[in-house]
Amino acid sequence: MPDTPICVIANAGSGKKGAARIHALVEPLRAAGLNPEVRLIRHGARLTAEAERARNEGFATIVAAGGDGTVCAVAQALAGSEAVLGIIPLGTFNFFARSLGLPETAEAAVEALIHGQVESVAAAEVNGRLFLNNASLGLYPALLEKREKVYAKYGRSRWAAYWSALRTLTTYDRPSRLRIITDGRATHLRSPMVFVAQNAYQLEQYGLQDGVDLIRQGKLAVYVAPELRRWQVLGFSIRMFLRVARPYRDFTLEGATEVEIETRAPRRTIARDGEREKMQAPFRFRALPAALRVIVPSGTGAA
Repeated sequence: MPDTPICVIANAGSGKKGAARIHALVEPLRAAGLNPEVRLIRHGARLTAEAERARNEGFATIVAAGGDGTVCAVAQALAGSEAVLGIIPLGTFNFFARSLGLPETAEAAVEALIHGQVESVAAAEVNGRLFLNNASLGLYPALLEKREKVYAKYGRSRWAAYWSALRTLTTYDRPSRLRIITDGRATHLRSPMVFVAQNAYQLEQYGLQDGVDLIRQGKLAVYVAPELRRWQVLGFSIRMFLRVARPYRDFTLEGATEVEIETRAPRRTIARDGEREKMQAPFRFRALPAALRVIVPSGTGAA
């Protein structure tokens, strides 16, 4: 790990229990003489601003403790700067951390921070907002919205997530008229969802090797679902879940370093690494090579 000063920014939305765990996790950093300053953030909307404040205060290394959404929010403030991003993965999937070769347990990831090395890592953006794994519009943001409502009513659980997904997939009937421009080439179509990926590791987990190859060429992988009737949306999603969906048969796939999507609606909800946000159309996606300086395990090249 680079020399101090170090700031650990943690999503402590889980309350006292979560805060206690964060303080316990950083003990090895203190034992190694790194003396981190811990900042517990209870509202996710404040994560980026707090990371920016820490960067402006001169912290050389800023560690994000949380899931992919938390890491993305902190990375937003560090992209293009000399500040170094560290990660303590505390989420469900932790795709970005895993793509860097970080251990899946938080305790082991802290040890990797102490003995790791700094590598330049790619990211992407949509309308100036960073994403590390993927960004999308249409069906997936709608699914996230339904899931949040179900969680609020019944609590967070795996079954609540499954139920909210089933409700969305069986009722979603809003294909959009889109104009998609990929590296200057325009296409007009109707689709319920556009999914833009920049993390090759995540696509590997779903067996989408064609997209992996595009990302390794420095491009974004742009997936566009076909126009589907309501009952077809569920079948399409099942094929994706079972990892049997294939490009050019079940969806279109194109690689590009820059993508612009125009819709009839002036504002749409965009999902970025699992978080939703209203944005103004058109939606401009851009690959950002070497956007971040990130601590990875020693001997591991950046993803």
